[in-house]
Amino acid sequence: MATHTYTYKQFSCFNKTFTNTEPGPPSDVLHAFHSFSSAGATSMSADNLLGFLTDHQREPQCTSDDSLRIIQSLKGDHKTDDGLTLDDFFHFLLRDDLNAPIKSEMLWYEVCETLTTPVSLRQCLWSIREHAFVTSKYPVIITFEDHLTPDLQAVVAEMVTEIFGELLYYPETDLLSEFPSPESLKGRILISTKPPIEYLDSKSCDEEDKKPKSTDKGSQSPDVTNKVETDDKDVEDLNESDEKSYKESAPKYKRLITIHAGKSKGDFQEDLKVAGKVKRLSLSESKLEKASESFAPDIVRFTQKNILRVYPKGTRITSSNYKPHIAWTHGAQMVAFNMQGHGKSLWFMQGMFKANGGCGYVKKPDFLVEKGPNNEVFDPKRTLPVNKTLKVKVYLGTGWSSDFSLTDFDSHSPPDFYVKIDIAGVPADRAKKKTKTIKNNWFPVWEEEFEFPLSVPDLALLRIQVKEENRTEKDDFAGQTCLPVTELKSGFRSVPLYDEKGEKYKSVKLLMRFQFK
Repeated sequence: MATHTYTYKQFSCFNKTFTNTEPGPPSDVLHAFHSFSSAGATSMSADNLLGFLTDHQREPQCTSDDSLRIIQSLKGDHKTDDGLTLDDFFHFLLRDDLNAPIKSEMLWYEVCETLTTPVSLRQCLWSIREHAFVTSKYPVIITFEDHLTPDLQAVVAEMVTEIFGELLYYPETDLLSEFPSPESLKGRILISTKPPIEYLDSKSCDEEDKKPKSTDKGSQSPDVTNKVETDDKDVEDLNESDEKSYKESAPKYKRLITIHAGKSKGDFQEDLKVAGKVKRLSLSESKLEKASESFAPDIVRFTQKNILRVYPKGTRITSSNYKPHIAWTHGAQMVAFNMQGHGKSLWFMQGMFKANGGCGYVKKPDFLVEKGPNNEVFDPKRTLPVNKTLKVKVYLGTGWSSDFSLTDFDSHSPPDFYVKIDIAGVPADRAKKKTKTIKNNWFPVWEEEFEFPLSVPDLALLRIQVKEENRTEKDDFAGQTCLPVTELKSGFRSVPLYDEKGEKYKSVKLLMRFQFK
């Protein structure tokens, strides 16, 4: 265990030296090492390691080749017969490339740095074609928000057809009775927008969201009625010549639209009726929240056949984001984010889509697509019995002294780290926990365990954040990650942390243990 000395200036008058020692294996790790090693042995053989992987880590698919590869990675090709010493074993547990916390990791790519700047449509389309299937073969859906005249829509139709070519999918019929599966659309690009005449009808769709809201402290909230505004608001100034122009010049553009955005009738229950033809309905975050108060089961039933898209309200001009879980728990398939708005909401999105190999598609839980014997559907607000309990133990953290400078957190002493652990999901499952603060230490050891009873684990996300305690100002950010509960791997796990933009730190990680009961 290496010991490090750090010297800080105190009040510009004198220096103070702090000594931090890198932690050794926790007692639980020590016990596991001896339990799975041969009696009296000082090392863990490949067979012993395989037993640890299959029994303790609950990875029954592991083979002898897997355990040999781990030893080779740690000790080199010619020392596999030596097995793993306790230090080797501890080092293995801290390697997130060998001991990841979830079933499938993925790489995240930065989309943009700040508020977006203009870019030509042709340049954008070529970029999509070039990068669409680099990380996943599943279909890419492009949602157009266009304000084009009919002649320009015809130009766009030619441009899209020319650039995407055979990658572009569109149905032979004008309207679909059922959407094709993502599996059948691998390697294809789809267009989703309002057909031309419907787009003109709804061009003032977001004006209501952009109006400032005024409230009185003593007033009661108005009752929710069927008249819930959507982004398909009618426009009264559509004249016959406009309509004729669109009918004459937009057929090529309309033909390329696979996912039609339906026009709202102004009555939410009417909009949510499941008709013979499928469509996409778009709602702002505030309208979804308002509608979910009275029509939650109707929303879920609608999304079993149709597509619901939720987007940030128009007043979020600073690219901030909303909490996405209300949309996911109601079955919404498309939940739009401001990708410049780094923070908790975007971390949830990154966590959600680490599932399923990071392919960009996450399969809905069965209960969101099935109906009961009396045609009933899942109700996100209904309290259900506990399905399983997640036990999370935080052992230690490491890597900050490598990735940060001496005074990044505190100019007078080593940092004071603590860990926050949250569950995001249905209302009954939401919970927050926090470890004690470890003072003046770059290598904090907590060894604290928490339990989270979960009624709907399929919709739960585990958010982990490390902060540095600051007595005079806001606590400093020191790393975060968000993990889908259904993807968590049992046992000891190395949990890499990410910065506020979602980029992985080179060295910062936590040693944790996950158990289900």
